[in-house]
Amino acid sequence: MAITNRYGGIPETEIHDLLRNERRRQVIKHLQVTVGKTTLRDLAETIAERETGESPPPKNIRNSVYNSLHQTHLPKLDERGIVEYESDRKTIRLTEEARSVDVYMEVVTPYGITWAEYYSMLGTLSLFVVLAALIEVPVVSAVDPVLWVSAFLAAFGVSIGYQLWTDRWVYLNALFD
Repeated sequence: MAITNRYGGIPETEIHDLLRNERRRQVIKHLQVTVGKTTLRDLAETIAERETGESPPPKNIRNSVYNSLHQTHLPKLDERGIVEYESDRKTIRLTEEARSVDVYMEVVTPYGITWAEYYSMLGTLSLFVVLAALIEVPVVSAVDPVLWVSAFLAAFGVSIGYQLWTDRWVYLNALFD
């Protein structure tokens, strides 16, 4: 019996198989920042640019990426319900099922730590700073502890806003269904 993940109906082993390929990960990442549909041509161009570091990428690389996406990667993602790929129109869009693989892709922030580690560090730092202000540690105690608490609450709020903004594709794509 396959073990499904708690975020969706795709078994974890299949998610790992899907994400094992860099081009499939690039497809999902690109679609996460794209609202609505994108074309196969634009997607191939973007992935070829990332792979070569050249803009525009060489035509042979762009064609290779285009063909591998069209023949292999997009049909596989479409079959699992991660994307909707209209092969006749060459358009792709992310589906709600992509949330089940998103959790496996976005384990870390863009800065190399997990969101859980980030929030733990921010919470621990805020605790120590407020405690230092309360026990009158020089320099830190010059600022009222209530102001420190307010500053850290604002930092948490901004962080949560940023995290929601980076995941906005989930909410925006739901509007275009």
